[in-house]
Amino acid sequence: MHVVVFGAGSLGSLLGGLLARAHEVTLVGREEHVRAVRADGLRLTGAVDLTAHPEARTDPPASADLVLVAVKAFDTADAARALAAMDDAGVVLSLQNGMGNEETLAATLPWPVLAGTTDFGAERTGPGVVRCNGVGAVTLGPPEGGESPAARRAGEGFQEAGLDTTVTDDMPRRLWTKLAVNAGVNPVTALARVDNGAVLAEPLAGTARAAARETASVATAAGVDLDPEAAVAAMEGVARDTAGNVSSMRQDVEAGRPTEVGAINGYVVEQASESVPVNRTLAALLDGRETEKSGASN
Repeated sequence: MHVVVFGAGSLGSLLGGLLARAHEVTLVGREEHVRAVRADGLRLTGAVDLTAHPEARTDPPASADLVLVAVKAFDTADAARALAAMDDAGVVLSLQNGMGNEETLAATLPWPVLAGTTDFGAERTGPGVVRCNGVGAVTLGPPEGGESPAARRAGEGFQEAGLDTTVTDDMPRRLWTKLAVNAGVNPVTALARVDNGAVLAEPLAGTARAAARETASVATAAGVDLDPEAAVAAMEGVARDTAGNVSSMRQDVEAGRPTEVGAINGYVVEQASESVPVNRTLAALLDGRETEKSGASN
């Protein structure tokens, strides 16, 4: 199987390196990272100790059997346009944060688009080097739910490379559960500049739990039955399992990069028919930071 990873940052590179144990893999990423991988291979450290030698380039190849999309949510439309230039992408799998990515991809691309979640922890520590902060699992399936041959093929590809993978017919609930987790953990840790485990105790726990509960209520109103306390339990479980990790949103804030808050807390606000004050406040605080930074640079 030829797997293309479009968006070879921390998570994309980690999964690409692991998939390279069994498949032909092409990483599509930024020039500095690509140059390092071409010269010395992709070095995985931390919970995984591996040097892989995937192909690396800055634009997608002509064809693939499976494309993993791992760009930031705000880059999804650009990714779709770039992938549309391929002759054949086979199956496209979004492993991104936030909601709405699959719809954006499917609106442009003619190939089956799947949704996926993963709890692997990854951090790029330098060009060509990614630290695995925690070995996890991958879950994937059609974003609207149900089964599909494309999902089965993609799942088999992950399993052949030794990744713990579940192909499910219940992706809508899983996507909303992931959104509840991210809505509680990511903005709180980013704003407070703390590791993930800090949301398990006050003064931050109440805010993180409230964000998760609000997300579950919006999911239920949208037709996806997600119990608020189950959402809180999922959020706390991830925070406990990744207690020492730095969330991706905190990494973005500390690096001065835009965050994915619009596709996480902002999405909850947009979809809500009733007040969601905690998600609205978290989104506003991070949006305000980015607006001020953008204004200062102009």
